[in-house]
Formats: sequence, structure tokens, C-alpha cells
Amino acid sequence: MPAVLIVDDDLKLLKMLQRTLVYENLTVLTASNGEEALIVIDEKSPDLLIADWMMPKMDGLTLLRQLRAEKNKILVLMLTARDAIENRVDGLESGADDYLVKPFAPAELVARVHALLRRVEAKPEAQILEYTDLRLDPSTREARRGGLNLSLTLTEFNLLHLLLRHPRQVLERAQILREIWGYDFGGDDNVLEIYIGYLRKKLEADGLPRLIQTVRGVGYVLREE
Repeated sequence: MPAVLIVDDDLKLLKMLQRTLVYENLTVLTASNGEEALIVIDEKSPDLLIADWMMPKMDGLTLLRQLRAEKNKILVLMLTARDAIENRVDGLESGADDYLVKPFAPAELVARVHALLRRVEAKPEAQILEYTDLRLDPSTREARRGGLNLSLTLTEFNLLHLLLRHPRQVLERAQILREIWGYDFGGDDNVLEIYIGYLRKKLEADGLPRLIQTVRGVGYVLREE
């Protein structure tokens, strides 16, 4: 049974979210701040972290950044009342896998949680994928470009895996959102653009040529410039 850790200093909301996810047959762990969350993650290794942005002692963004600095690839869903695009960028570029703005309907949270957990439950293909100097091994979740090991979050890995399965083929934004995030973003594909930019930075380290190209008005394609 997948385990989910919810971190929020609002006890009323914490209990409501806990009841909602227990009803979905999930193992639910709780913490009231980032410091407590680090202890739970170290002891229990949950599959998914749901973290509020604003909390005492250690807020959700600081928690997220510390986890990613430690190379922890736990899936992270950020909860926040901040709806500005700059805040979404901060969260996603810090390594969040998804972002949910308060107030939200419990059904929307449940949909997002199940979509994220499907990534954990999916069995990776065994076939190693290669394109130019890029190599990806789904069985070990390792990626390399030339002689450089790429440290990718699970979402970044899945996005690169999708592109590598379709080299030189233009993939529409809606298709990528559906396959990677698993639900309808309602036409808001900022999250995809942010992740493409983040992935490009890692693939283009040391001045390497661009492989992920933008096809204006359509989507993205993996090919040489």
C-alpha cells in the first residue's frame, strides 16, 4: 500500500486531508513542520510528500530544497495559497512534482495524488534508450549525456524517457501533460514549460548543444539543432 506523508501546521486541514486519503486506501503519515517531516521521511521512506508552503520552523519550500540537495527523489506535491506564476516557478524549479493552490476540492487532491502515485507503481521498461550522446536506463533510472551523469527527479526522468521513446517526433503539449502528469491541466501548461527549461539546463551543462526543441504552438521534439 503506497504511503503518503502530509505536512501542514493547520491541524484542522491536516486531519481532513488524512481522512480523505485514508478513505482512498493509502497509508497516511503526518507531520506539522518541515523538521518533523525530515525525521518521518528518514524513518518511514514514504512514496509521496504533500507539503504546505508556509509553516513554522521549516517551511515547505525549504524542506523541498533540502530533500533535493540530499538527492532524495520522493514525489512532492506542494500546497499553497500563493497563485502567482513566480511562486509556481519557485516550487517547481526547487523540485516539486506538482502544485495545488488553496482552496481546493478534496476530489482534486485525490486525483493529483493518484496521478503522482501511478508514477511510482509503473514498472519501467527494461530497454535502454539512446539518442546521440544521451543514454537512459529505465531499469536503474540512470541517465547520462556523454560522460556526465544526470541527476534527475522522477518527473524529469519520466519526461526525458517520453521524449527518448519518440526521437525526432513532435509531441503535443496536451499529450505530454496527460502522459507525465496524468490529468487535465485545463490548458495551463506553464508547469510543462518550467520542467522543459529545468531539464534543458541539466542536458546542456558545459555548453553541450540543445536536444529538446520547441515547436511553436504545438509542443516539443527531441532532435539535434
